[in-house]
Amino acid sequence: MKCIVIGGTGFIGRRVVARLRDRHEVEVWNRRMGAQPSSDRLDGANAVIHLAGEPVAQRWNADVKHRIHDSRVQGTRKLVDAIANAERPPKVLVCASAVGIYGDRGDEILTETSAPGRGFLADVCKNWEAEASRAAGPGLRVVKLRIGFVLGKGGGAMAKILPAFRMFAGGRLGSGRQWMPWIHLDDVTEMMIHGVESEAVSGVWNATSPNPVRNAEFTQELARAVHRPALIPVPPFALKLAFGEFGEHMLDSARVIPAAAARAGFQFQYPELGPALRDLV
Repeated sequence: MKCIVIGGTGFIGRRVVARLRDRHEVEVWNRRMGAQPSSDRLDGANAVIHLAGEPVAQRWNADVKHRIHDSRVQGTRKLVDAIANAERPPKVLVCASAVGIYGDRGDEILTETSAPGRGFLADVCKNWEAEASRAAGPGLRVVKLRIGFVLGKGGGAMAKILPAFRMFAGGRLGSGRQWMPWIHLDDVTEMMIHGVESEAVSGVWNATSPNPVRNAEFTQELARAVHRPALIPVPPFALKLAFGEFGEHMLDSARVIPAAAARAGFQFQYPELGPALRDLV
């Protein structure tokens, strides 16, 4: 099977490419390498995994928000148009989305059938998924993975927060009561590959652990894993000073459950937070 991975040099993409290469032919595309979706380059590929997008975790301004939106929505639109024009189009498109589609929902249990939330991130995710859905049709499956807070070595959020905890500067965000839909990098990788290889998989899947935790519990588990106390809570005003509008979203609560994965019998390697963190640190 020939698989094209768009965004294959990013934090998640590198792991996906490494695992796919164990059993498939893989071609990596990214913006730095000048790769643009085109029907002739897609011709004959069996599967496409689309992971490209401007990083969300940065200080937002009008230009950053524009890049976040267009890299996902316009980028996916161009890809789907190229798929439609290919003489031998792929059989499956696995497209990243995000749990940001649910917005700030307190203690509400959220599954794939829950209504989208409100706000900039929710709107981006809705438009992103709508573009991916246009590819669906006879002979072409579309899988949309709403990815949560990914825990992994060598990048992502863990690379930013681990040094603070190791220097005794870790702590909960705000009240710590907000739900965090997390997932181990190995599990989100296997979910993507499962989406490629299993013809029974289509539509939306929440790519999150079956056991979301509140931020306060996450903080204590991480502190325990690195053998440090979690002493310094981060107040909301400090997050807003550091990250602007994005700082407010760092306090969003989303109690997301992977109901579709559970129905399909998908086996998580790390369903519990404690073992996942101990594996990483």
